[in-house]
Amino acid sequence: MTPAISKFVFVVLAVGWYLIRYEHARHSRRETIVRSARGPRETVLLLISLTGLGIVPFTYIVTGIPHFAAYTFHPLQAWLGTFCAAASLVMFRLTHRALGRNWSVSLDVRKGHQLITDGIYRKIRHPMYSAFWLWAIGQALLLPNWVAGFAGIVGFGSLFFGRIAEEERMMLEAFGDRYLEYMARTHRVIPRIF
Repeated sequence: MTPAISKFVFVVLAVGWYLIRYEHARHSRRETIVRSARGPRETVLLLISLTGLGIVPFTYIVTGIPHFAAYTFHPLQAWLGTFCAAASLVMFRLTHRALGRNWSVSLDVRKGHQLITDGIYRKIRHPMYSAFWLWAIGQALLLPNWVAGFAGIVGFGSLFFGRIAEEERMMLEAFGDRYLEYMARTHRVIPRIF
């Protein structure tokens, strides 16, 4: 693998993410929101994540900036990044398929919202976050630049740790004991660890 192919894999990851999400975003706009945690804090967290997973790495891919943070490219590292990118897209697709119209980019509960506990959600409560962690790790492995590579971990990490407690609180309010039972038999992001 070469540095150019490694960058291309990252671009494919981003395009794949967009294609998977596009149809769901279009459908979710039609659904009535009954409860939301949207606001300035949520907007800032989403922008930080977008910057780390999109703006910074694409700036690096197109311009090579920041040059000072570049390090030696390692093909094995890029192959591991490719594996993480592919796993991320598979998991991302499975989560969107399972959620259907229950999905939203922000913390929203929609009219007729259902608690999804099967498929990819059987063991993990937040597999979409798992998919984004895989993206962030894949980005760090694919882009040989200390800033651009690790911007995804910092950017998405800010969103994840800034919103996960609020999301689970909303789900408890919406689904009560059913969500408590679901929490008791699942893990947040990684089975048997977190």
